[in-house]
Amino acid sequence: MSKVNTRRHIGDLLLHRGIITEEQLQMALSILDKEPENSNRRLGQILYQDLKLERHKIMKEIAAIYAFDEVFPGKDQLPDEKVSEVKDFVDDLPQEIIDDLVYHKAVPIHKTNSTLTIAAADPADPTLSTIISKLNFKQFEIAYCRYELVEDILNKVYEQKNEFLDLLEEIDYEQADIQEGDEIPDEEEIDAEINQSMLNSLIEGMLVEAVRQGVSDAHIIPSGPTTTDIRFRLDGKLHLWYQQKNVKPEAIAAVVKDKTRNVDRFERDSSQDGFIQRSVDNHNIRYRVSIMPMVGAQFERKFESIVIRILDDRKVITDLDVLGLQKQAKSDFVRAIEKPSGIVIITGPTGSGKSTTLVAALYYVLDPTKNVLTVEEPVEYLIQGARQLKISHNMTFDNAIRGILRHDPDIVLVGEIRDLMTAEIAIKLANTGHLTFSTLHTNDAPSAVSRLYKMGVEPFLIANAVNMVMAQRLLRRLCSNCKEEFEPHPETLRGIGFNDEEIRSNTFFKAVGCDKCNNTGYKGRMGIHEALYFSKEVKRTILDSGEEIDEEKIKDIAVGQGMMTLRASGRERIKEGSTSIEEVIAITLDD
Repeated sequence: MSKVNTRRHIGDLLLHRGIITEEQLQMALSILDKEPENSNRRLGQILYQDLKLERHKIMKEIAAIYAFDEVFPGKDQLPDEKVSEVKDFVDDLPQEIIDDLVYHKAVPIHKTNSTLTIAAADPADPTLSTIISKLNFKQFEIAYCRYELVEDILNKVYEQKNEFLDLLEEIDYEQADIQEGDEIPDEEEIDAEINQSMLNSLIEGMLVEAVRQGVSDAHIIPSGPTTTDIRFRLDGKLHLWYQQKNVKPEAIAAVVKDKTRNVDRFERDSSQDGFIQRSVDNHNIRYRVSIMPMVGAQFERKFESIVIRILDDRKVITDLDVLGLQKQAKSDFVRAIEKPSGIVIITGPTGSGKSTTLVAALYYVLDPTKNVLTVEEPVEYLIQGARQLKISHNMTFDNAIRGILRHDPDIVLVGEIRDLMTAEIAIKLANTGHLTFSTLHTNDAPSAVSRLYKMGVEPFLIANAVNMVMAQRLLRRLCSNCKEEFEPHPETLRGIGFNDEEIRSNTFFKAVGCDKCNNTGYKGRMGIHEALYFSKEVKRTILDSGEEIDEEKIKDIAVGQGMMTLRASGRERIKEGSTSIEEVIAITLDD
């Protein structure tokens, strides 16, 4: 049975059993049809990820269709008498196999000399059989287990080992005695410190741990003559992960540089950019490294700040539904990117998810019949089916931008509109029959129009070329385990735009903090969007502009046509119970 027929067969069975409706089935099949050819997503995932149906209800029925038994039915936790037994099974199996099983939310729960039983949140996942077949068992069985229960079991029995940090704990650092005014350490001293302290274990351990914790950036910051802080950015906030004492910061910087390609270890007076590649838990991970000279208390010391961006292709979103665009924003965004030409611009500060949105949009329009080119500096994620141009000393960003005009493109992604030349070429592409994507750094969607105008782009070019400008931000999501209902002061709610009826009819939640969210009260992030679609009225307003673009008038027209401002989008997230009032106030500007 073909892949398409299998999907339809499973869908028909779920429909016949009353688990889903015909409308839900057709929506899910439509989403699957738009998935890239290399996508492994299955019907069940679409139903609970995109259509937000109850996961357990869907997966339990699919497991029954495939004749998988359910283990621990009705249980919220693994029975105490089973914990040590399951932990022994986990400890006995090869670490790389266990890591793969854990990634696919599966865990061994029973073992004999010849048979292994695996509990899985998605027993129909074909990857599981491939993983288990690597083990020395004559037979294996896969059983269904509710996702939350699998998570609970893994929390109790699985501990990812970081051999580099294990080595680090064995090191006994000698107390370094460096005072203000001491001589600047020379290269021999730095080399001796590197060899003596095994800083390699610290940096390699940091690279592994950053991936496992889902960190977006790791910061390495000298905080004293012999102290270095390593901070992780998780859910948009920095927190201290490790503090290395009694070691010169120059030695730690030298270790990072030695591991980084395209940087000079002995250059300490200018900024440098490079990259690292590692295999972590059997997955290839890329790290983008930025090194900048900084000033410390000892002015003669050449300290450097290092920021490492973790690029994990497993986190790439290829489906617009997973982005979480709200109804009107999604409808307008799809309408804008389905046009054969024109430019779609995403705006927002660094770290607001612009690249993620652009990649999802590209996957939506990717087609083997189209030549898709990207010009980014640097390239963050590999996009299958697109030709991603490589920036180097021989081919600068400016050269690449000019070159794509002669490279017969259908769709072009320009990483950032940074100046008039970039803007003019992006506009030219959009006006000559090409669909173009790019980003800008502005506070909201209407101000992007002013920004282009102030760069020197004529209003008639802006009005004719742009399909949409969408501003976005990322809000932290309240931890579902510990968030609590509360009654905020009505004036606080009115201050962010709630009316009296909304205040009476909605339930509000606050962040508390627990072990599952590192006592922050938040776990994960989600987007809010301000999608300014260029309707005829918006275009006419831009064309009629004099010496200044009337941002307020453009905003009023768009809001009248259904656009939500960033703060209005945030209010909807509060109504959903997804985030807190404080988070929306902190991230958004007044309407």
